[in-house]
Amino acid sequence: MSNHRTAYRLTPEESNNLKRAADYSSVQSLPEIWPLAAQRFKNIVALQDPHGVGALGAKPSSLTYAQLYQQIQQFAAGLQSLGFKTELDETGLPTRIALFADNSPRWMIADQGIITAGAANAVRSAQADREELLYILEDSGSIGLVVENLALLKSLRDRLDSLPIGWVILLSEEQPPEGETLKIINYAQLMAAGASHPLTSVIHHRDTLATLLYTSGTTGKPKGVMLTHGNLLHQVVNIGSVWLPEPGDKVLSILPSWHAYERAVEYFILSQGCTQIYTNLRNVKKDLREFKPQLMVGVPRLWESIYEGVQKQFREQPANKQRLVQNFLNVSKRYIEARRLAQGLSLGNLQPSAIERLKARVQATVLWPVHQLANKIVYQKVREATGGQIKIVISGGGSLARHLDDFFEIIGVEVLVGYGLTETSPVTNVRRPWRNLRYSSGPPMPGTEIRIVNPETRQLLPQGQQGLVMVRGPQVMQGYYKKPEATAKAIDADGWFDTGDLGWVTPENHLVLTGRAKDTIVLTNGENIEPQPIEDACIRSAYIDQIMLVGQDQRSLGALIVPNLEALQQWAAAQNLNLRLPDAVSPQSAAPPEEFRTAIDLQSKEVQSLFRSELNREVKNRPGYRPDDRIGSFELILEPFSLENGMMTQTLKIRRPVVMERYHDIIIGMFA
Repeated sequence: MSNHRTAYRLTPEESNNLKRAADYSSVQSLPEIWPLAAQRFKNIVALQDPHGVGALGAKPSSLTYAQLYQQIQQFAAGLQSLGFKTELDETGLPTRIALFADNSPRWMIADQGIITAGAANAVRSAQADREELLYILEDSGSIGLVVENLALLKSLRDRLDSLPIGWVILLSEEQPPEGETLKIINYAQLMAAGASHPLTSVIHHRDTLATLLYTSGTTGKPKGVMLTHGNLLHQVVNIGSVWLPEPGDKVLSILPSWHAYERAVEYFILSQGCTQIYTNLRNVKKDLREFKPQLMVGVPRLWESIYEGVQKQFREQPANKQRLVQNFLNVSKRYIEARRLAQGLSLGNLQPSAIERLKARVQATVLWPVHQLANKIVYQKVREATGGQIKIVISGGGSLARHLDDFFEIIGVEVLVGYGLTETSPVTNVRRPWRNLRYSSGPPMPGTEIRIVNPETRQLLPQGQQGLVMVRGPQVMQGYYKKPEATAKAIDADGWFDTGDLGWVTPENHLVLTGRAKDTIVLTNGENIEPQPIEDACIRSAYIDQIMLVGQDQRSLGALIVPNLEALQQWAAAQNLNLRLPDAVSPQSAAPPEEFRTAIDLQSKEVQSLFRSELNREVKNRPGYRPDDRIGSFELILEPFSLENGMMTQTLKIRRPVVMERYHDIIIGMFA
């Protein structure tokens, strides 16, 4: 086996897609996209906001491409009327303006308006912690602030006088407070100023800073990731090689617009004339049925919730129908596994012999009629719940559990899993629809190199061997803002970025991730355990909603489990159990919130036995099971990991250090 370090070469399919895509290869900066898009897609709706999800007080609205471009220009002119330096400062960077707001058409207008005006933005959610927002304001050196609404401004106001903030813009229509010493104007006032002020063109280059994206800071102060116009344009130009939408295709948007993953995809789909529709967790299922999108971008937790919703419907059917559906699913799983093997797309056997391929084709042919029957009776109805028009689902922001990959393939929804980090703008790898290797993160993006090295020695490893994933390409960040030591630690002298992820590469250059280097749990016997694959296996259980493994420096693994109370109550009713919830079962030794109350005693021997059997079965049934994977002690907790309690990131990944700190005493007691 040879050492692996190659850039992915364009396939005929990729080349054909790029030839058909709206071409932006000669563009040098993000603002140059919008006049071209306005010309190409003038009257197509670019942005649609049916719910006013940005909580800006604006009525549901939509903007065509021509209107979007005009409003970006007007916002930029309004900013310039406030007076700030449009040239680079003494450090060679554009002026920074902070943007603290959430999804809405005005977010996109403000984002691109700031950059068009000649500045770079420092972005974060309006829902972020107050101290984090203040830290970003100070660290970025922002001279202006654009905020969601008056409530957010009031929460930050007492500290603004000590910062170089010259003015604040409200994205709402609220009237600025009277008697303010700080210049504060609302959205309408800024746009009115922009309408009467000529816009001065500013020339950006590909290496000009476009944005500062701050990491979540779960293990210290957030770091400002410096992304240039060239970093983000790499995504705009090259995502189309993977999948090319048609002008007018509808895309349902639910992830934070300021996040690197959603942001890069939004720039791309808007460069190709799609209609972006803003939704939220409350309305997403209804919006899928109403707007019938062709594309949706999301994170594993979103697909898990859709899967669980389908499973819930199955569980509510009569017993005979449940058995029928389960039989269909079992047959369909055997069918897709045989089809994968026949096509050389089975991760467990990537190079099958001719006889193995033949046997697999025969098996797939035999199972196909039952799979088609299941499609007509069951799977078609499941797809209708997504609107029935989905062409592609893009999943990123974390690994996709294998049972979810299987499920969406069974029901006929094409899922393309991608990989990347904020520091890589973010996409480095993504699966292709014409060669969709399930359980992988796909080949590199055009112009991108991947290599696998020994985590300790940094020596190249043979193809197929697990190690640390390193990335090099045009999308790798400029560095961490004002943190040269952290930058040097992350990017070596040859431009290779240390992702901190573990994985291996197939003979066809598909990246297969196996865990996070820093998440690895080392047991006292020296065994290294990657928690994510085991956690993914465990959430296949109907009774497990969320799970996080623990056990560093212990003899065996432990787990914190958030149970699915609805499924648990159904189970208890079937078992004729009517057990009472103790007064203090929550981790904080306090009565749980009202919405978590249940008639089930989570500490009862029946419930404990149920979860023990569920854990044992799911862990043992996963590929590559080892005895050290077995989960020993576990605790059932009633408070879900969520954005609101700070235990999940904006892309709905568990913040392990935060959870470890929150449940420190519980975890210690688990191994006592």
